[in-house]
Amino acid sequence: MPPLWFFLSVFLSLSYASTATEPVTCSGIVPMKYRYDRISIADFGGVGDGVTVNTKAFRAAIYRIQHLHRRGGTLLYIPPGVYLTESFNLTSRMTLYLARGAVIKATQDTKNWPLIAPLPSYGRGRERPGGRYVSFIHGDGIHDVVITGENGTIDGQGDVWWNMWRQRTLQFTRPNLIEFINSKNIIISNVIFQNSPFWNIHPVYSSNIVVRYVTILAPADSPNTDGIDPDSSFNVCIEDSYISTGDDLVAVKSGWDQYGIAYGRPSSDITIRRIRGSSPFAGIAVGSETSGGVENVFVDHINLYNVGVGIHIKTNIGRGGFIRNITVSNVYMEKARKGIKIAGDVGDHPDNNYNPNALPVVKGITLTDIWGIQVLQAGLIQGLKNSPFTGICLSNINLHGMPGISRTPPWKCSDVSGAAHLVSPIQCSELTSAQHATSCSNY
Repeated sequence: MPPLWFFLSVFLSLSYASTATEPVTCSGIVPMKYRYDRISIADFGGVGDGVTVNTKAFRAAIYRIQHLHRRGGTLLYIPPGVYLTESFNLTSRMTLYLARGAVIKATQDTKNWPLIAPLPSYGRGRERPGGRYVSFIHGDGIHDVVITGENGTIDGQGDVWWNMWRQRTLQFTRPNLIEFINSKNIIISNVIFQNSPFWNIHPVYSSNIVVRYVTILAPADSPNTDGIDPDSSFNVCIEDSYISTGDDLVAVKSGWDQYGIAYGRPSSDITIRRIRGSSPFAGIAVGSETSGGVENVFVDHINLYNVGVGIHIKTNIGRGGFIRNITVSNVYMEKARKGIKIAGDVGDHPDNNYNPNALPVVKGITLTDIWGIQVLQAGLIQGLKNSPFTGICLSNINLHGMPGISRTPPWKCSDVSGAAHLVSPIQCSELTSAQHATSCSNY
């Protein structure tokens, strides 16, 4: 019999249909582009036999798009088949269109994988000092790009990279599956992403990003295979997707310790809506790399099954920055180690030069209408002694424990202030009881 979360998902879907002709969406921030000029990877010698390496074909096709400047841009069509290729760069005003049955598959030649400079807001590779391996599909300083199709697949073949991580033989930080740097007006939709070496979709220093109707898959034990990580970016819309990976499903970031503080690029105006999935780590996360600041994040209608932490807002000493105006609502979770965690002691440091006096400011966090069953611990809110978390509002939250256990372990809180309304199990004493939800959110 399907788990309860399946039936709830169906119920929520029917609720959307019954309350409006179309569900509320933020995807209009980037209109879909129709490309009159169309080419096929086959025109450039692409062979979808799963054996032929098609790097020259992809690079030649994209070179053609870049240099001919067709009015309205160009669509690059990937027919059914398995197209093995090394990493390649996208260009502006293009659509990468994967037909049903089309697979773009990364080679596993790690020795010849190109290196690029570390992100300035990180100061080094996220895993190893120095540079980092370029993402499988990469875009730097580009605009008006669409990755879409008929649910074709982009496969990072990440197992060779995961094993290098496990064996501690990595020389540099693993490649993301897709990364956009300093880019704008990007749409990613109707594609399956699987087996990323590292993070799956990583827009950084970018704006006007829409990720919708995607499926992201990786084994539960695959290390650091975050689903979608908007990083020092603004106007980001993430909707209507299923994610099952080995790390956070969605994690909002903005730089790492002193490097992120110096670079000073916040993440802001981010909507995360109608996401379903499972992960041994977090369902929806903010952090822990938040040194440039994170603000104005709206999370709504999330369904999680078999997760480590349902909602995780995380930072640390040395991070600096701020996390503020975060709203999370309408979350259902089943089988979670912890329902909600907001903590100031999470994450490592790039080096020993971080400033332990650079304390993050966390305020204005509102969590409403959250329901969970088989939740081992309802929640933990742990601020910092010299920078308490303020304005924390919990409203209409019910997180139930395991069957046969008389009650869920209580909340644990320290160095935090705020209010709560209709919370079960009852909130910690540091949060005052509000008479109604409005007074809680205005706390």
